[in-house]
Amino acid sequence: MDRYGIYRQLHLGGLFALFMALGAIALHVVNGGTRASNTGRKLIASLHGIALFIVLLGGFGMLARLKLAEGGLPTWIYLKLAIWGVMAAMGGLMYRSPKVARWMLVALPVLGGIASYIAVTKPG
Repeated sequence: MDRYGIYRQLHLGGLFALFMALGAIALHVVNGGTRASNTGRKLIASLHGIALFIVLLGGFGMLARLKLAEGGLPTWIYLKLAIWGVMAAMGGLMYRSPKVARWMLVALPVLGGIASYIAVTKPG
């Protein structure tokens, strides 16, 4: 497997772990759980952080292999970074605002679909 393929696998594996961690937090909060009552909080928070790092590592690794970052990042990269920024913030925000957790169960697949569309079509 070439380096691009390795970075792609890292990126996708990180995405699966990220969505799993955010889904776990959302489900816990929607069911009335709090930060204090979540016995797996440290594990889920660690998974969330590590997954975000792996997503970025794989994504920027693919950019480097494709030489897309030469002369500045394309606009579509900024769009994807904005989506991942939202997902990074959601880990803690759902505990602070349980209404957000209910919406995240719908928003997560939508955000993932938008990010996927951006990655495939590379607008701008």
